[in-house]
Order: sequence, then C-alpha cells, then structure tokens
Amino acid sequence: MNLFAKKPLDRLLAESQGVGEKGGGLKRTLSATSLVALGIGAIIGAGIFTLTGVAASTHAGPALVYSFVLAAIGCAFAGFCYSEFSTMIPIAGSAYTYAYATMGELLAWIIGWALILEYAVGAATVAVSWSATVASILSDFNVKIPQALLASPFDMMPGKVNLVAVIVVAGISTILIVGVQESARFNAVIVFIKVAVVVLFIVVGYFYINTSNYTPFVPPNTTGEFGAFGWSGVLAAAGQIFFAYIGFDAVSTAAQEAKNPKRDMPIGIIGSLAVCTVLYILYSVVLTGVVNYKDLNVAAPLAVAVDRMNGLPWLGKLMKFGSLLGLTSVILVMLLGQSRVFYSMSRDGLLPKVFSDVHPKFHTPWRSNLMLMIFVSFGAAFTPIAQLGNLTSIGTLFAFVLVCLGIIIMRKTDPDLPRPFRTPWVPVLPILGVLINFLLMLGLGALTWAAFLIWMAIGLGLYFSYSRFHSRLLS
Repeated sequence: MNLFAKKPLDRLLAESQGVGEKGGGLKRTLSATSLVALGIGAIIGAGIFTLTGVAASTHAGPALVYSFVLAAIGCAFAGFCYSEFSTMIPIAGSAYTYAYATMGELLAWIIGWALILEYAVGAATVAVSWSATVASILSDFNVKIPQALLASPFDMMPGKVNLVAVIVVAGISTILIVGVQESARFNAVIVFIKVAVVVLFIVVGYFYINTSNYTPFVPPNTTGEFGAFGWSGVLAAAGQIFFAYIGFDAVSTAAQEAKNPKRDMPIGIIGSLAVCTVLYILYSVVLTGVVNYKDLNVAAPLAVAVDRMNGLPWLGKLMKFGSLLGLTSVILVMLLGQSRVFYSMSRDGLLPKVFSDVHPKFHTPWRSNLMLMIFVSFGAAFTPIAQLGNLTSIGTLFAFVLVCLGIIIMRKTDPDLPRPFRTPWVPVLPILGVLINFLLMLGLGALTWAAFLIWMAIGLGLYFSYSRFHSRLLS
C-alpha cells in the first residue's frame, strides 16, 4: 500500500455526520462556551503555575513577557489553521485526522504518535505536580503525607510510589468515562475559579511591583551560551513555556462532540487562546515585577511572589487552591484529548479496535479511557518528570508545523471544498506558522531532540509492524 495514501474526504465527512446514533459514535453535547472552557482548562495550569519562574530565572529574565508573546504568535498561526480544518472535517482526532486527509497515512501516524507526548505524557507530568500541590496545601493544616507516597523511587527526593498522582488520574478518568458533557460541566466550574484566582493575583500584585526588578529588562548574555539570557534566552524561554499554551488544540479533538462545529470550533480554539494570552502576559509582568527574576528558580514561583506581598497570608492559601484547580482541569482535558486521538486512529485500523469501543450508555470511548488511566497512572507513579515538559512541547510544536503545512496542501488539492472558516492570508500565515513553531522547536535543545527522535523511531517501528497491515484503507 502507498504509505502516503490519503483518507478520502467523503469518508471523513460521512464519519462526521454519522455520530450520536443508537449504539453508534460520540454524542454532540458541547456548546461554544463549553469548548472555550475546555481550552482555558487545558491552557491555564502547569505552565503558568510552575514553569514561568524557571524560564525567567534561567533564560529570559523580565523579558519573559516577550517569550509569551512569541509563543502566542506561533500558537495563533496554528490556531487559525486548526479552526479551518475543524470546520471542514468536524470529527475527533485533531491534527492526526487533518494530516490523514492532506499528507497521507504515514505522516498521520507520525503526528498521532507525537500527540501522545502532548496528552498522555503531559497528563502524567501534571499529575505529579498535582500531587506536590496537594501535599503543600495539607501541610498548611499540619497534615503530612509520607514522602514514600509522594514520589517515585527515581526522584531526587525518592519515595516508593506517587500514590496521590495515581488517585487523581483514576478519579478524572472515571469522570471522563461517565460522559463528556458531565466532564465539561465539571471543567467549567474549575475554570471559573482558577481564572478568578489568576486575575486576583494580577490585580493585587500590581500594587507590589518594584520597577527596579525590570532592569535590565533583557539581561545580557555574558557567557556566549545559547539560551543563557539575551535574545537567545527569550527564544529558549519561549520553547520552554510553550508547555503553558498546550491545550488549545485539545478543543479540536472534541469536534465530533460539538453541537455546531462549523460555528463553535473557531470560537473555542481562538477564544480560549486569546483569553489565556492576555492573562499570561499580565501575569508575567506582575510576577517579574514583584520578585527579581534571579529568585524565581523554584517549583512554585507564584508562592514566592505571594510571600513578598506582606500582610496577605490568606492570598497564599488561595493561590495554592487555584493552582490545584488549574492542574486538575489540565489533566482532564489532556486525558480527554488523548482518548479522542486514539479513538480516531483505532477507527482507521491503525490501533486495535478496543480503543474505539464506545460505551452504549455514556457514549464515550471508555475502554480507551481505562487503558489511558493505567498507562498515565504508571508514568505518574514511577517516572521522574524533570525533562518531560520540553518533550511534551516538542511533540506539540511538531503537530503545529504539520497542521500549518496541511492548510497549504488542502488549498491546492481541494480548493472548492466548503470552508465555514477560512484561514486568512494563505499561504503567508501558514508559512509563518511553520517557521515560528519550528524555530521554537530548535530552542528546546539537543537532549530534547534526541529523546524526540528516539520516540519517533519507536512509533515508526509500531507502524511498520502492525498499523500498515491493519489500515482500513486496505479495505
């Protein structure tokens, strides 16, 4: 079979129409508001609460705000391309499905395999952060969780198993199995609270800004090492904090469950990205104004900033609570996104059928959710996560590059196909999207690239040993 055979558009569109029937596929229950909330739920989480301090202190200094802007531009270009695809092909699968329609089966498999880094590995990473945050909150009330139950045997401060992380993954997976509408409602409540907490920090923190902390705004690179401050540091920080933006594309994985995807998908994708970009820029300005960037190389930079706000001990507890909620919703949306990518790959024959089995009552891919629960729980329980943030980012950036390329290809191969949303300035905007996102990939360093290439090699091995022989394109 031709490795670059494309999935016929008529088959894709037929799949997008034949859902929600008795015993059939996924159920259309999500509104535009729910989709925006899903996007915000995935975006505002581990990145803003953990990675910003490290990026500022080791790479960019106060110029972290430029890093957020650069990352947002790359996301915006990809977001426009995602929006066009999600209205043309409103089915589950996100970038994997789009690649299958434009660049063929092999590249679709590669992008699906890369998305595992974003969703499954990302969910495990965030679950470990969730565990640490719970321990910190409980310690404020003199309740101590044994270290043996808070860390893997391979962490710098080793334990036996991160049982707390396992519990949160199991609980959220259960919610996802019960139903996507119920999951969206749960997520919407969390999103409202955590956005309110972030806004409160920005408003209160404004009055504690010390403008001397902004000098120099772009710390000079005195070592000549790439990424050690200067403008190369801004680029390196943009790649690192890109993890903070991961999630808006998860909206597109829910296209098959949107009530009116032609209208709601662009609103969900671009709306969530716009809201979070504004919050991130304001947050980074306040954070580096309240605390000197040299003091932010910690796991909880928000807590350090709150400690500098004398006389507000209640704010610290509130920030921790908001952080916990933020991490919770990120895990939910990442597990949702991964199960929908697996669902699409399984329907195409590239993964075993078990990944696309839909529960007759809940209309969710429940067996896929169960297996993800086991896989992600194991990773969260036993795997140290110091370098997983960058690995998650490079997988997502790679997906963004291919989606931007896909729009250019689709405009050439199917120019007359109805497009309820059209990406503006094609091919200029998609080309800029490719360049910026690939530039951010280059800023992630040799170790991350080596791990990414090894992961891709494993994926190709699976494709050539199983997937290509079970592809539905053969039938």
